[in-house]
Amino acid sequence: MLRTLMIWGLLAGLVAGLFAFGTASLLGEPAVKAAIAYEEAHAEPEPAAAGAAHSHGEEAEVSRGTQTGIGLFTGLAVYGVAFGGLLALAFAFIYGRVGKASPRITGLWVGLGAFTTIYLVPFIKYPATPPAIGSGDTIGKRTLLYFGIMVIALLAAYIGVRARAWLLARRADVATLGGVATFFVIVLAAALFLPGVNEIPADFPAVTLWEFRFGNLATQATLWAVLTVGFSYAAQRAMTREATARSAAPAAAATA
Repeated sequence: MLRTLMIWGLLAGLVAGLFAFGTASLLGEPAVKAAIAYEEAHAEPEPAAAGAAHSHGEEAEVSRGTQTGIGLFTGLAVYGVAFGGLLALAFAFIYGRVGKASPRITGLWVGLGAFTTIYLVPFIKYPATPPAIGSGDTIGKRTLLYFGIMVIALLAAYIGVRARAWLLARRADVATLGGVATFFVIVLAAALFLPGVNEIPADFPAVTLWEFRFGNLATQATLWAVLTVGFSYAAQRAMTREATARSAAPAAAATA
């Protein structure tokens, strides 16, 4: 069954990458182009010799057409397939161990939890910034902070699930609320404790910044929504078929 779930997870991730590519092309790329135009307008002029050498080097770089076409699609497809496989593994581990929901509902909850912890919480604390924005000297620190809040969110989700299980034996009526509240308290405390990052130039167009972040959020939301819904319904179908086959096997053996 795990093999079947993995296949469906990978396929759902590939389809999700295709839909995310459409969203990114429609909503994200215009803001990226505007940000690149801002960078070029504020770039310091280079000496003639250095400029010639720089131009020669740029000829070997990947063109913008390739980046926004096959490059963007490949990146989102790989991203979707990778998280599709991880979603299938998480579903296989959680199903039947946390609650008694159907495969479809379990898949939806796992996908929503993954989107929240892996993307939404880090995005709220450290929102995406357009290309060429931010100092190269702080990229290591910014990356560490981003993955730090992601790890904290994952740990908070685990603690929240354990808190819900603990409350089920004592106050079942507030178990789910208590688990969710535990998650949000831990995440909020971490967000307040961790330092903020703001390297956006004062004269950077606010509309471009908002459009870029909205496009980034919409792309991720599209990918995770398609992945979660597609995998959830596939898991429901696969698990139902397996249950039917298991029920039919004893009856067939008894008849024989």
